Amino acid sequence: MSGTTVTLPGGRRLRLAGGTGHPRPDGPPRSRIAYAAAHVVADPGADNTPGTSAVLDWDRTLAFREHLWSYGLGVAEAMDTAQRGMGLDYPSTRELIRRSAAQARAVGGRIVAGVATDQLPPGPATLAEVTAAYREQLADVQAAGAVPVLMCSRHLAAVARHAEDYLRVYDDLLTAADGPVLLHWLGPMFDPALTGYWGSTDLDLAADTVVELIKAHVSRVDGIKMSLLDAGREVALRRRLPAGVRLYTGDDFNYPELIRGDDSGHSDALLGVFAAIAPAAAAALAALDRGDLTGYDEIFAPTVPLARHLFAAPTWYYKTGIVFLAWLAGHQDHFTMVGGLQSGRSPAHLATLLTLAEDAGLLPDADLAAARARAYFTVAGVAQ
Repeated sequence: MSGTTVTLPGGRRLRLAGGTGHPRPDGPPRSRIAYAAAHVVADPGADNTPGTSAVLDWDRTLAFREHLWSYGLGVAEAMDTAQRGMGLDYPSTRELIRRSAAQARAVGGRIVAGVATDQLPPGPATLAEVTAAYREQLADVQAAGAVPVLMCSRHLAAVARHAEDYLRVYDDLLTAADGPVLLHWLGPMFDPALTGYWGSTDLDLAADTVVELIKAHVSRVDGIKMSLLDAGREVALRRRLPAGVRLYTGDDFNYPELIRGDDSGHSDALLGVFAAIAPAAAAALAALDRGDLTGYDEIFAPTVPLARHLFAAPTWYYKTGIVFLAWLAGHQDHFTMVGGLQSGRSPAHLATLLTLAEDAGLLPDADLAAARARAYFTVAGVAQ
């Protein structure tokens, strides 16, 4: 078989037409702030097996960020999309943040970067140790020149006994920050170790704690990224935020409606899916800037089935699909991931993802995408 046809598991043949693409905008969107959470590109010649130190292809990793900036999107660096807690160790993370922030300054790109506690070894830690780990990473991000995102911490979730423990730790961090930061609420569908974050499995009580924290530090909080895949809860929290504090949607299921907003306001964006759909996302936001709501809806509509499949349970393996799409689209030359995570999704799952990417017009070079898809499915035992 040759050309643009791929045989998928089960024998179905898919002919790729490729995407017509979207023009690069003149600059960032004006009516919304939008960040794409970027993945990292592993060095395919290095070990990069589970438990080893991560080795990155720095040229390709930074080139992908330049791709996002070229479409007017900001980069959310060293977030869970970059395999924090799933293969990317902290020494590599610190270097990633340093290099990306320097590149952002060189091209005039917007950047935020994750602050966590993953330099601590797995296992129990005290609140004092968690706070110290957070503060070390906060200093690293600030020194690099990126805006900090205070990510949810597995260590804090394990040691905190009630909401006051979270408030104590975050009060310390917000007081130490040298400027406004973003908060982060990542649900257990993304990381089961974060169950009960903010001191309760009752999400209404957890939201009360978040609002209490933000109201106590309004001048230090730019906004909060919320990733619960629950549009209703996001809108409810958004309506409770003090004036000037943004809600950055991390809802990769319902982003079009949340970014579009309603009479009471809108969400800005910090999304992993935006890395996979950057040209479409930029075009949709440009349409929103023009007041073209029909165009906005039409551009985003075909990306939603892809996003819902990409982030399907077990959601934490969405990174595998992100890298698969980056490979098919020509942003990297291989499908190898830090920690061997390329095995995180099945050939059947990736076959559906390929079909949905084709439907959404996200494969700019049909010949390249087909050749790479055929190579992958051949190795997976699907004769081409």
